[in-house]
Amino acid sequence: MAWRSCSVLLRLTGDEGLRSSVRGGRWPQSFQQRCGFRKAARKPESKKVEEELGPAHSESSEAAAQRRTPAPHWDHQAPPSPPRAFGRLVRPLVFTIGFTGCSFGSAAIWQYESLKSRVQSYFDELRADWLEKVRPQKRGDIRKEINQWWNSLSEGQRTVTGIIAANAIVFCCWRVPSLQRFMIRYFTANPASRTLCSPMILSTFSHFSFFHMAANMYVLWSFSTSAVSMLGREQFMAVYLSAGVISTFVSYVCKMATGRFGPSLGASGAIMTVLAAVCTKMPEAKLAIIFLPMFTFTAGNALKAIVAMDTAGLVLGWRFFDHAAHLGGAMFGIWYVLFGHELIWKNREPFVKLWHDFRTRRGPGGGGGGGGGDRGGAI
Repeated sequence: MAWRSCSVLLRLTGDEGLRSSVRGGRWPQSFQQRCGFRKAARKPESKKVEEELGPAHSESSEAAAQRRTPAPHWDHQAPPSPPRAFGRLVRPLVFTIGFTGCSFGSAAIWQYESLKSRVQSYFDELRADWLEKVRPQKRGDIRKEINQWWNSLSEGQRTVTGIIAANAIVFCCWRVPSLQRFMIRYFTANPASRTLCSPMILSTFSHFSFFHMAANMYVLWSFSTSAVSMLGREQFMAVYLSAGVISTFVSYVCKMATGRFGPSLGASGAIMTVLAAVCTKMPEAKLAIIFLPMFTFTAGNALKAIVAMDTAGLVLGWRFFDHAAHLGGAMFGIWYVLFGHELIWKNREPFVKLWHDFRTRRGPGGGGGGGGGDRGGAI
């Protein structure tokens, strides 16, 4: 959620400007001139009509030229009126609570199924190693090189590889002109838009600027090893996805309160949660900036500086970043490490037992999954 909007995205076409003016109740002057020319056919005013006709034709040609450009078209929405402004946040609030609950519930089931299949996976790996020794090796086998590279990564890096790939795919979709209306509607978060809920998660994987995406993915890659080793891959994914929705909801609330409406996109809110969680858990860890590796500082001081900067940006109305989303992500990361892990993740056992009983009843013979399920429920 780093960018409030990209400069390239803010270019509007002539026909969109016309539609937005008509929606607001005011007709463009060129349109009024053309209407006046058609209605009034009096000869004494022919010279005046000819003078008015020239600008009208020039404007229409400019509008036609702008219509041919592939720049994105923002779907103009009038800001909601104050009496019903915060009423528009009810659905996003319900979506945030429901999505967060589903994320942690799915993560608990994922961990249960992973533990249940671990023994079988162990034997599969033994069989694969035996076949690898028996089968003659091919020199320069690409699959073997890819497997070696994949196995050399940490569990955290393997976990975020899918997130990085999803962000790269969405970035490529922004380059397709025919998809830009769809992307603006569903992959940018704006409380004044018609679509409120699905962009709260989809915009977390959306970047229009390559530098924006590269910076976010580098930070995510750098902190992935520490975060996943601290939380586990299942809990990490639940926290990351929930953080994207929660940070967007905080952005919605601040935009409604201040009246500064505009589209936001990017993974910065979720990444701020990861960064804040690691810095809160390991405040004495040493960090450095990629371009200035000689200057080091503690993780705790880095978190304080980032929170102070985003707070100042929110209070002073800086528009380059979505500071509200950054603060929402950081606060959620701090809260989860201090309280959320105990309140949510450590109380998942009743839910896992329900899933275990459901799986046991559905299993062959009524008790086929009992052994692995007990281990999954006890975690």
